[in-house]
Amino acid sequence: MSSLFPALESPSEQLALRFGERSLTYRELAAASGALGERLRGAGRVAVWATPALETAVAVVATLRAGVAAVPLNPKSGEKELGHILSDSAPAVVLAAAGDELPSPVRDLPRIDVDVDADVDVDAGDSGSGSGSGLAPSAVGDEDPALVVYTSGTTGPPKGAVIPRRAIATTLDALADAWQWTGDDVLVHGLPLFHVHGLVLGILGPLRRGGSVRHLGRFTTDGVARELNDGATMLFGVPTMYHRIAQALPEEPELAKALGRARLLVSGSAALPVHDHERIAAATGRRVIERYGMTETLMNTSVRADGEARPGTVGVPLPGVELRLVEEDGSPITSYDSETVGEIQVRGPNLFTGYLNRPDATAAAFTADGWFRTGDMAVREPDGYVRIVGRKATDLIKSGGYKIGAGEIENALLEHPGVREAAVTGEPDADLGERIVAWVVPEDPQSPPGVEELADHVARRLAPHKRPRVVHHLPALPRNDMGKIMKRALHSD
Repeated sequence: MSSLFPALESPSEQLALRFGERSLTYRELAAASGALGERLRGAGRVAVWATPALETAVAVVATLRAGVAAVPLNPKSGEKELGHILSDSAPAVVLAAAGDELPSPVRDLPRIDVDVDADVDVDAGDSGSGSGSGLAPSAVGDEDPALVVYTSGTTGPPKGAVIPRRAIATTLDALADAWQWTGDDVLVHGLPLFHVHGLVLGILGPLRRGGSVRHLGRFTTDGVARELNDGATMLFGVPTMYHRIAQALPEEPELAKALGRARLLVSGSAALPVHDHERIAAATGRRVIERYGMTETLMNTSVRADGEARPGTVGVPLPGVELRLVEEDGSPITSYDSETVGEIQVRGPNLFTGYLNRPDATAAAFTADGWFRTGDMAVREPDGYVRIVGRKATDLIKSGGYKIGAGEIENALLEHPGVREAAVTGEPDADLGERIVAWVVPEDPQSPPGVEELADHVARRLAPHKRPRVVHHLPALPRNDMGKIMKRALHSD
């Protein structure tokens, strides 16, 4: 297989990675990852203590260049979850920055401290490769594992999705086509590096293109403005980040100017409310585009850089990705009318190969003819644009004979001036089957909008059968590290 990172084979003095004040050129990254990679030959799987630091990027690049699989570990995971992941993936070693203190059971593994200042004679190609990369070519194929990424376990312990090298290469190349992404682009983001969004798209993406990435360490609107004013061309974020940006824009004209200079603003990992889309566009003249992916599939769809940035949609299937919507009985929906809700199924080279040590879960995730069951519910516009309405397990509400997606109700609620945050779930109802329940963080906790006010607001915008019947007021919504609302934590007493 060709290299995942061609720019590391004949490395230059161009900036590759920058985390705060620390940075590496392609030549320095080739040296550091090459020296570490030689120590990892034949290791099978390697755990990476995935802090938002330069060492994490070097560790993952070294692991991939050595032809072994990286298992990113979330530093915020509890000991029980870490124990399960390590027991399941059985890594030979853990890679971490020299100063990192590792919890039990991670510290029971053999440890290699990542040296980002490896002194390797890359000009001479000391490993004998002749490539100037400091690492002999690895005999790996397209289907060989590159990453084992553990999905959040909502119905049991996390499952390890085995992502092959083929999926990383094809996804990043498809995004390059959709986003006109080149080596001239400079990406800024502040995403965690234990997940597909921050690691694969946010670190490996720029390196595959031969461009640069500047990681903020911790997301701030000041950091975003600084980097975009200093030549960054792309911003990746999750809805929580863009919501903070939208809130800050009226008081920060420099932020608005900086965002206006960006070539591409991309949001992912959850739906960006239409209200935030509109606030950002009005203040900056730039539209945020959304894309849709999962750990198991990497990226499936995106709004294209040369297409219409249509708020509330995740664009069209990426090159090479087949996508269909199916009814509850599995039969494909053949006519797209912007209203019919179905489950998304995808097929293509972007897919994972299976769940580690879980042939039962792997078999259940695929149809007999190779379509992956995403569990995400969507409608499709006649021109192919996809609009996700929620998860099948938590966001599809069957009320009064209708199939209703929670996402569109949430967007409608967020347009109410008295609503800061909103989530929608269903609960059993003897008459309707399920009734719609709204969980609202009010703008003014002393004067929250009531159920009749919000029901009328939604009914005017959508339809009467989509109005909430119950409203709960909360100080905050429960969210995970990626900013997704954890709806299973929401339940009526």
